[in-house]
Amino acid sequence: MKRLILVAYFLEVGLLLVLVPWTAFWERNYFAVSSPLFHDFVRNHFVRGAVSGLGVVNLLMGFKDLAAILYARRGLGEPLAE
Repeated sequence: MKRLILVAYFLEVGLLLVLVPWTAFWERNYFAVSSPLFHDFVRNHFVRGAVSGLGVVNLLMGFKDLAAILYARRGLGEPLAE
């Protein structure tokens, strides 16, 4: 049960980190509005890409753990790493 909660956490955080940097919510948060320097930093496409990259890593970890749970439930053990 704990492992499924961890998988759900990885998938949710990953999806948010992939999508949110490219929405208007990202530019209109308190910290970006309060400081012009931080606003320019947050609007940088490289920063958005880095945050989205972390989201992809979270998604991959979530799918990896989900696959391990499904393999264990079927009695196949852990999948072979190539």
